[in-house]
Amino acid sequence: MPHSLLNKPAPKNISLKNQDGESVDLGSFLGQGPAVVFFYPKDESYGCTKQACSFRDSYQVFQDAGATLVGISSDSSDSHKRFATAQKLQFPLLADVKGEAKKAFEVSKTFGIIPGRVTFLIDREGIVRDVFDSQMDFNGHVTRAVSFVEEQAATKA
Repeated sequence: MPHSLLNKPAPKNISLKNQDGESVDLGSFLGQGPAVVFFYPKDESYGCTKQACSFRDSYQVFQDAGATLVGISSDSSDSHKRFATAQKLQFPLLADVKGEAKKAFEVSKTFGIIPGRVTFLIDREGIVRDVFDSQMDFNGHVTRAVSFVEEQAATKA
C-alpha cells in the first residue's frame, strides 16, 4: 500500500535541532528545491552508519542537483555531533527526540519495536513524490535518492 503522504505536501511546520544544536525549520528548505529527508533508527549502528556513509559518498550529486539532504533520528544533537564528526558527514542530522517529525511523516516502527528507516523524496514544490521504506536495503535509499535528484535536476524549469 502506498504511503499516505505520496503526492501530497511534505510536513513543514517542524523545527528540530541539528548536530550543532541549532534549530532547523523543515519549512526553510521544503519547497525551495528538491529535498531528500531520510529517517534512520540509530546513530553509530551498523546499518545506519552504512546508509549515512553512502549518502556522504554521493553528496556531490545532491549538491550538483541543488538538493537538500537531511537525516533524522530520535538520537540527541550530541549523539548526532559525534556520529557526523566520526563519519565525516557533510549534511545535517536532526534530533527528533520527541518523535514529532516521525509522527508527521508517518514513519512507523518495524515489527513494532525498531524505529523506521524511510526516505522521502520531495520535489521542488514540496510535494512527496516517492517514499522508500526498507529496514535492510541501506544502499537502496541512496540509489533511489540519487536517481530522484538527478531527474529533478534534468527537468528543472
